Amino acid sequence: MNASFFIAKRYLLSKRKTNFISIISWLAVTAVAIITASLIVVMSVFNGLEDLLFSLNNTFDAPLLVKPTKGKSFVVTDSLLNTIEQTQGVAIVTEVIEDYAYLRYRQANQLVTIKGVSNNFLDHKRIDKAINNGKLRLTEDNSNFAIIGAGIEYNLSVIIDEPYFPMQLYYIKKSNASGSIDPSQLYSQVNVVPTASFSIVQQYDDNYIIIPLRAAEELMDYPNKRTAIEIKPKENYSLAQVQNALQKKLGERFLVLNHQQQHADLYKLLKMEKLFVFMAFAILLGIGALNIFFGLMMLTLDKKKDLSILVSMGASEKFIQRIFLLEGILIAGIGTTIGLALGGLICWLQMNFKLISMGVNNAVTEGYPIKPMASDFLLALVLVACITFLVSIKPALLAAKNAKVDYL
Repeated sequence: MNASFFIAKRYLLSKRKTNFISIISWLAVTAVAIITASLIVVMSVFNGLEDLLFSLNNTFDAPLLVKPTKGKSFVVTDSLLNTIEQTQGVAIVTEVIEDYAYLRYRQANQLVTIKGVSNNFLDHKRIDKAINNGKLRLTEDNSNFAIIGAGIEYNLSVIIDEPYFPMQLYYIKKSNASGSIDPSQLYSQVNVVPTASFSIVQQYDDNYIIIPLRAAEELMDYPNKRTAIEIKPKENYSLAQVQNALQKKLGERFLVLNHQQQHADLYKLLKMEKLFVFMAFAILLGIGALNIFFGLMMLTLDKKKDLSILVSMGASEKFIQRIFLLEGILIAGIGTTIGLALGGLICWLQMNFKLISMGVNNAVTEGYPIKPMASDFLLALVLVACITFLVSIKPALLAAKNAKVDYL
């Protein structure tokens, strides 16, 4: 065994006597363990939240979305659709018209977001598992049906699949060409029958109504315009591969967005919060490492006689420095190992036994989402190693400088 490591281990783990210095050292071990475990748990919670958001958005939003670079709508042509459909890896192409509209049901009303989709929208199979009432359908003969959010169903007391009470959608016309003062000429109207309701997350449940594309065209007077095109890639093609191929074909006029790009602000905010949390815990680790610093400083004073003996036996300054550097590494290493193990255990318990719930009724998941990642464990390990090395330098240099034969 390396002599400097053996001495450092004896200073920390010796059972011959317990003094104030050893108490400080073990307090440092405890502080590092608790902060490291907390860091792992919190970072894993952020990973879990990111995964949860991704899965929820994946239920409602398409894997790939084509939008215009400028403006909110674009003219769709057969050549454009053929270009997209013939791109390698594209399985389903769904035309979309999305905008705000005014909804009236019986005596209740609400401002909603309508999403008009072509009939193959149901072929995506994204929303199937989110349906909690009714039957999925959009058109049947000349009838138009609607799939509504559970929040709208509750707020307006909607009776699902009741053709005698259709929903009335109103949209303000962009111009009144006839110059009529009749208020009914200022807006367009379509009726749809609510045939199913979905429950995903409040953002969608309280605002969205999915209707047939032909109803949206009539309501908004968009005979050949679309606001987006949703794309489902084939299973044996990677998302990035299809996205890059589409972007090259469509050029600068269009943006091809994946899930994270469709909600760029949300994911960016989540990553920023995770970064700030990591920085906060780094500061806490730095404060906890002060115990290591003061413990080593006091150890250099307490072990002057021992160091003098080592010098008289021919120990070099580097040897003395290495003892105290290893002492700091031992303290931090034991604390980090315990902290990583404790943090991993807490994550495992939460993942398997759902010890902590979301704390709200009808939550989208039973337990608080958590996802431990190897990168977070490695990052915590590197952070502790760097901080420990920095706080151990000064005591090590001081010990080497003060180690003299005079103290014998």
